[in-house]
Amino acid sequence: MAEPVAAAPSNGDRTSSAVGEISPRVLRRFAALERDASPRSTALIDLGRLLYYDPRLSRTKLISCNSCHLLDRYGATNTAVSTGVDGRRGKRNAPSTYHAAGQFVQFWDGRELTIEAQARGPIENPLEMGMAPGQAVAILTEIDGYRVAFAAAFPGEASPITVDHIGRAIGAFERGLITPSRWDRYIAGDTSALTPVEKEGAKVFANLGCLVCHTGPYIGGSMFEKVGTRAPWPTQGDRGRRDVTGNPADDMMFKVPSLRNVAETAPYFHDGSAATLEQAVRMMARHQLGIDLADDEVREVIAWLGSLTGEIPKDYIAKPVLPSARRQ
Repeated sequence: MAEPVAAAPSNGDRTSSAVGEISPRVLRRFAALERDASPRSTALIDLGRLLYYDPRLSRTKLISCNSCHLLDRYGATNTAVSTGVDGRRGKRNAPSTYHAAGQFVQFWDGRELTIEAQARGPIENPLEMGMAPGQAVAILTEIDGYRVAFAAAFPGEASPITVDHIGRAIGAFERGLITPSRWDRYIAGDTSALTPVEKEGAKVFANLGCLVCHTGPYIGGSMFEKVGTRAPWPTQGDRGRRDVTGNPADDMMFKVPSLRNVAETAPYFHDGSAATLEQAVRMMARHQLGIDLADDEVREVIAWLGSLTGEIPKDYIAKPVLPSARRQ
């Protein structure tokens, strides 16, 4: 059950309030990021990095995982939906691959449970990479460098290059995609890590009740929620999780996204309908809470959200030299 939070203060109360630290009662709803401790060999991670960047996993040899989840841009694009093979446009906004592995399900509708299962989906999706079933395995098998890399990543396997192993390798790489931020330093006790306005923004966020859904180390990614609980969502064509389960109770239910790096991953929501962070904050307040925020509340919340921007791990995501297609 969600812990009760204080009511949002009025504009008059807020302008006269003193800036102080965020309540420990609020902070315990979050947690600092930790590195994934699941066993992953260097060979498996290195193979996953190769596959993440290799456009040969697409039918046109032009689209890679990184085409829609650009790692040097916080794992996202600046478009409402991504463009796949033959210029085909996706149906939903592509979420960031940073911190995706730690979330409780994958995809907006939660149709996969693990990042390894998620990684396999786009390869055969006709709107994304467009490969026929088994085609990626056939292509990789013809590349000497990949035969060596898969054998190293899956030692002792009679057939190391499989669809499952492709997903496991990409997933192993993605489990290292984390970006600790100033917010993590603050949670760890460094009160100088946030500015006064950022601290006020965290308090507004908590007082409004936003942390009921956006909580935990990822500030989201731990539950489903219906969009449009107080006011109907502007777009109604995508019914969310209901299309997966067939259950009317899942109508317009989507995974609550992580707010990590949110200031860098516009546009927002499953439909990409909010072009700016200000618009996204105001839409959430109106459609989920039934309120219109004051300008200073919006400014402070946006300031706090900026403190969730972490540093991109440049060495970890450095583009590798892909194996040559030529036989030795």
